[in-house]
Amino acid sequence: MSWSFPKLIPRSAPVILLVLTLAAVTGFAAVSHLVARYNANQQSRGRKLYQRGLADSAANRYDDAIDVFRAALTCDPTNSQYQLSLARALRDSNDPRRLDEAESYLIALWQRAPQDAAVNLALARVAAHRGSIEDATRYYHNAMYGVWNTDPDANRSKARIELIQFLLKKGASDKAESELIALATALPPTPAAHLQTAQLFAQAQDYAGELSQYEEVLRLDPSSSAALAGAGQAAYNSGNYTSARGYLQAAVNANKEDEASNQLLATNELILRNDPFVGHISDVERNRRIAAAFAQAETRLDECGQQKGIDFNTAATPTASPLIALQSLWTEAKPDLTRLRSPAETDLPDAIMDVVFQIEQQTAATCGQPKGVDLALLLISQKREAANR
Repeated sequence: MSWSFPKLIPRSAPVILLVLTLAAVTGFAAVSHLVARYNANQQSRGRKLYQRGLADSAANRYDDAIDVFRAALTCDPTNSQYQLSLARALRDSNDPRRLDEAESYLIALWQRAPQDAAVNLALARVAAHRGSIEDATRYYHNAMYGVWNTDPDANRSKARIELIQFLLKKGASDKAESELIALATALPPTPAAHLQTAQLFAQAQDYAGELSQYEEVLRLDPSSSAALAGAGQAAYNSGNYTSARGYLQAAVNANKEDEASNQLLATNELILRNDPFVGHISDVERNRRIAAAFAQAETRLDECGQQKGIDFNTAATPTASPLIALQSLWTEAKPDLTRLRSPAETDLPDAIMDVVFQIEQQTAATCGQPKGVDLALLLISQKREAANR
């Protein structure tokens, strides 16, 4: 039996066109299905590579992470999360040559979404790696006020804390102070948040701000031994020795093993017992303290001179050494002690204590940090100078 092709297929053009169209649609659907499957496979492979890259980054294997993130991007070239992660790995590899590449990825992402907080934070960290205060500050601020996908308040606080730590490391204390004030006004009411902020104030040597944060912790948790010790040290460092006594004593009572607070309390007591300028003491007590400080300064000067091999009795001239000059100054001032009781000698207490303070400061510079009463007198002199500035 033979078949004739012309008999099987009509020769009308519409039917032929329909057959060809159906064939084309079927072929296009098949190709689309293959392309979709290929893209799905590529995306699946990209996700697996991305997870590997995250694990490598978490383990600080940045070279491996960079290779894996690059491979993930070949599977999904427009994936912004892959680009961001690759940029982070390039930055965190601590290879200065890779910072430019990291920044190029991040700038491209930033241009697409300038309000993306995560991208701005990544750019801020690149600027911090380079030590650029201006760029780091700008991008950290962008991150603080940008759009966060999760937990915006906590992330903004973390970004500001990171900026403060960077500024303190770079010695930009004034800028750090401004950020600290802003941070302190928006803290969550938790002891941990105020403790961390107190420590940042301490790094900035803003002891009043530090004390304020510790007091806030104690308002929330009155039994916090860490806050009691911190408040005591902050008050001590700011020269507020009366307040320091209360906090330090409470810290020692709360934690008998707090040796640091115990030692600080002992020095604080020496200061309060030897400071002739403290309020609410009688003239008799003031004069007694001045005479005791004057005698202590002579002892400290003699000990320092012996340490440096100086014989004050045979020194040729007062200018041969700062210590010899101070010994002469002490000798000249000694007769003035007998006139302390005179109501007319109103400037004499300051003049005698100036000699004591000069001796304590110079011996500290020459022979090292003193202990005991000498340390107390040195700290009193520093507080006195700070008050007079």
